Amino acid sequence: MSRTISWRARIALGLFIALVVVVVAITNAMLMNRFTETTRNRAELRLALFGANLVSELRRNSIVPQLLARDPELIGALSSADYSRSTQRLISFVDEIGAASLMLLDKDGRTVAATDRNRLGEQHRADAYFVEAQRSNETVFSVIQREASGFLFAYSRRVEMQGQFMGVIIVEVDLQKFERTWAGFSDALLVMDSQGQIILATEPVWRGLTEPQAVARETPDSAIQRALMATTDWGSEVDGYLQGEAVMRVSSRIPFRGWQVASYTTYSSVREKVNGVLALEIMGFAILLALAFYALSRKTMLRMALFQRESAELRALNARLQREIAERERMEKSLEVAGQTLAQSQKLAALGEMSAAVSHELNQPLAAMKTYLAGAMLLLRRNRPEEALSSFGRIDDLIGRMGAITRQLKSYASKGGDSFAPVNVGESLATSLSMMEPQLRLRKVRITRALPEKPVMVMADKVRLEQVMINLLRNALDATSSVEDAQIDILLSAGETATLTVRDNGYGIADLDALFEPFYTTKQPGDGVGLGLAISSGIVNDLGGRLTARNAEGGGAVFEVQLPILSEEIEAAE
Repeated sequence: MSRTISWRARIALGLFIALVVVVVAITNAMLMNRFTETTRNRAELRLALFGANLVSELRRNSIVPQLLARDPELIGALSSADYSRSTQRLISFVDEIGAASLMLLDKDGRTVAATDRNRLGEQHRADAYFVEAQRSNETVFSVIQREASGFLFAYSRRVEMQGQFMGVIIVEVDLQKFERTWAGFSDALLVMDSQGQIILATEPVWRGLTEPQAVARETPDSAIQRALMATTDWGSEVDGYLQGEAVMRVSSRIPFRGWQVASYTTYSSVREKVNGVLALEIMGFAILLALAFYALSRKTMLRMALFQRESAELRALNARLQREIAERERMEKSLEVAGQTLAQSQKLAALGEMSAAVSHELNQPLAAMKTYLAGAMLLLRRNRPEEALSSFGRIDDLIGRMGAITRQLKSYASKGGDSFAPVNVGESLATSLSMMEPQLRLRKVRITRALPEKPVMVMADKVRLEQVMINLLRNALDATSSVEDAQIDILLSAGETATLTVRDNGYGIADLDALFEPFYTTKQPGDGVGLGLAISSGIVNDLGGRLTARNAEGGGAVFEVQLPILSEEIEAAE
């Protein structure tokens, strides 16, 4: 009987151990896949943030050469060959611009002014940024490999006076500051140009190489070494090996000249999380195993005493495991708090970018509300409550409109189009003119409207379409502020597209190329931030149309909004 029990106990123990191995293997594979995917998503999010910062820095510096190429003092210095004040002028610009350095070259390629005085007199006649800028009428971007310190990133533009080439202005962009910030990351990061050459990297030795060449420098040569390292990340999808560790690779395209950014993340954090869960699972099986031994040893006092000693040891082990588990739980909570902090920072960054646009669109309703409120107070003092109620009704409409504008914050996180509905362009135009009524009362402006007899229908967001109309009307009103017999003509036509034309008899548009760029404005400081036309262009593009501008032959500016027209068949289907 004893032999039978021992034989059965051994079989049960063997089955139990086999079950433990299977469960642990399945759990390990599932958790590795889950935590690996989480780590990959975080790496992709981090790459998107790096790429956005990189593009922001490049675009911020791209406009500087165009501005400096028109600076009268620099042009005068090139014309008179008197550069005594040119270097000091460039130094006064560099802190405000945030560029790495500024240089002014004469028509022979010699450095005649520079923020770094040690570079005065250098010859750049054969350098790419001088040759290409001399041949082009646009701003030229160049990436030049230095011998020891990585790459030089520079924008250059030719300087002209009355169509004659005078020299070249060069703005060096400080992209190495991103490498300095990357120094604290555990991930390996690199940025490649359109040819696949590494131009920025956390590892300085990678610069100038292609990605396969750079990775090969850090990959073990022996297949046995790679196999041994793969066993440490059992159950994960290993993309490669760097510095003796298995890594996952994540890449993303940067919307600038075909550049790419890639990162290599180790599996160490994933392994720690999985091991924490497996420790809990193994502890549970250990407890079950202890209970099984306790049931088998109940018959004898000796076995009972032995079991008590073993049980005491297991309790001590359990206490140690619980302390380790508690410590791991505290670490996981800290990681979760860090993740939430990162997500909140990203939300605040996105809200910061949108705050300027939203405040710009709320100024118009606020100004109208102030005017209506003042009129209503005056009507109440004159004992005319019915007319005052009409003003309060208009204020209520404006409050509703402001609420609709703020609700658009929800649509910025999606691709849009969910709130589109058939909109009568003529009715939206009437609403927009009503919104502009307080400004129109303060000005003597003749407004002419030409509308078709039939309604012109488009598929759009009514509030955003009215924002575009109000921005165009407000710009036309500002453009005619200093013109006698100010006139604004509004024409709505329907053909293959619905076309809304707004024309004024102001002084026209000086720079058509920069008209739709953010923060471009010809108004005095305090009168505008230069976001109206940039926002309007973005809205029209989201609606599937386009916003164009030109100078009229008889003077003034003409803006045209073209939107896909909604046919009667489509409208009936809707």
